Amino acid sequence: MNKKLRIILVALFCTGSVHAQIYIQNVTVADVVHKKMIPGQTVIMTGKTITAVKPSKQIKIPQNSHVINGEGKFLIPGMTDSHVHFFQSGGLYTRPDALDLRKHVPYEKEISWSHSHMEDLMQRYLKMGITSVIDPGATYNLLKLRDSLKVNDRLPSVYMSGPLITTYEPEVFKNLNKNEPFRLLTSIDDAKKLVQEQIPYKPDFIKIWYIITGDPGQKKEQTKKLEPTIKAVIDEAHRNNLKVAIHATERLTAETAVLNGADFLVHNIEDEIVSDDFVKLLKSKKVIVSPTLTVMDNYYDTYGQKKVYNTYELENSNPESIGSMYDLKHLTQTSDSAMLYKRKVRFSDPKVKAYISKTDSIRKVNLKKLADGGVMLAAGTDAGNIGTQHASSFLAELKAMKESGMNEWQILQSATIIPAKILNKDNEYGSIEAGKTADFVLLNANPIDHLDNLTKIDLVMKNGLPVDLAKIVKVTPESLAQQQLNAYNARNIDAFLEPYADDVELYQFPGKLISKGKEAMRKTYSAMFEKYPDLHCEIKQRIVNLNSVIDKESVSGLRPGVKTEATAIYEIKNDKISKVYFIY
Repeated sequence: MNKKLRIILVALFCTGSVHAQIYIQNVTVADVVHKKMIPGQTVIMTGKTITAVKPSKQIKIPQNSHVINGEGKFLIPGMTDSHVHFFQSGGLYTRPDALDLRKHVPYEKEISWSHSHMEDLMQRYLKMGITSVIDPGATYNLLKLRDSLKVNDRLPSVYMSGPLITTYEPEVFKNLNKNEPFRLLTSIDDAKKLVQEQIPYKPDFIKIWYIITGDPGQKKEQTKKLEPTIKAVIDEAHRNNLKVAIHATERLTAETAVLNGADFLVHNIEDEIVSDDFVKLLKSKKVIVSPTLTVMDNYYDTYGQKKVYNTYELENSNPESIGSMYDLKHLTQTSDSAMLYKRKVRFSDPKVKAYISKTDSIRKVNLKKLADGGVMLAAGTDAGNIGTQHASSFLAELKAMKESGMNEWQILQSATIIPAKILNKDNEYGSIEAGKTADFVLLNANPIDHLDNLTKIDLVMKNGLPVDLAKIVKVTPESLAQQQLNAYNARNIDAFLEPYADDVELYQFPGKLISKGKEAMRKTYSAMFEKYPDLHCEIKQRIVNLNSVIDKESVSGLRPGVKTEATAIYEIKNDKISKVYFIY
């Protein structure tokens, strides 16, 4: 970002002026409706609204106006993740029904974490250019939190349902009062009651978890048995002008839900290759589908103890959430070792791997069929589930869509204009047109050339206000210490060095200088990461005092069967780790 632009944006950021007029001049605009790039455009914003999009040669900009030079840059609408869950952290302990580790971290702590970190997660979405998110399955307390955060115009828009109305409720989620993410549907009489129960909390839509349990041979009978209650929920929601999202990963349940009026399928079909008639049904009913291609593999990789995060994810995920995923290494030495080992063996079994591969293949084939058949597709990650990190997982989902055969324009539409249609908001946002909200992302490279260019962000605007990408996510001494620890356990040298100052100094306590500068660290730790593939650091105790973090560490993997106990003292200056003192 150039100096002049930074001055303009700092002024706007500080004043938060709702009447300021801003010109983005000579920019290439992504027309996501007609799937074309239009060069040489000037986009005019007044307050929160885009007031004009015209060829630059037709625009005479008044003197002393706020002008952003868009030459060589690409303007896309703000993106939307169409499937997230704020009641889930993305960490190891977030779904005790799937992996029960409550003896290590009580579920009550996870609930508290989700509330205290919702704003942080929203900031991370915005930093990624994601200006809206859709949460199909929250809690009553999170709906209240959504309302309290709406006052901040520099946070993403959040569209949220209440608790999932479900045909099956895991025991671990019962009796949590207003923190309960599920409400059990047992009869037609329940349907009206469960929808009406949500109305005072003003959900943006209703979500149903259409789950079939029991004998697989009775799937058809079970689906038909539950159909009247599903229809009753949909009808009651529609009577209250609320759309209905459905979790239905089987063709039969999805088809039944759609025939009864469902509006939004939050997953793709994974049990069979869908027929042409099914594709035509979805298109004719204008049903939108969120494929969620990557979430289940994140579960499987976690169970198999082979989940690997890349540099982008390590640097942009919430450090505490992603850090919990590395706890699995030392939890294998606890009383849960037998259970964890059994999971690892099972998900390394060739038959299980073949089943997973087949399911993945079905999802991809079905996605291509839906895309080719003209069904509306909305990119969504199901973020918050174990291993699927909020915000940083979005790019991997888009790339999985590309691997399934969708082209870049289809994918960009799935991340912008189509999600806006889910709740009939496409007249408000989702494309760069006059009259729409000024939510957009200015990129330094063309995303149609390569999806990685979506990370080359020069500027994000939300509600016509600039986002300070360097400061939107609050950096704390603890987050820096945790971020470098995560990368250490991942043995990722680039992510490991990112939290450190260029002139960082490492000492053997109290004052013996070991090394100075990042490049010296790179040489030392690159060799260590390569030499010790089982390297793992567990924090036994952490003390945070002002700008210092003191970690009592237990390091394994240096010598077979031996743990090295040490203490590291991190000093933070200007949001970077400037000094580290080691006590061996």
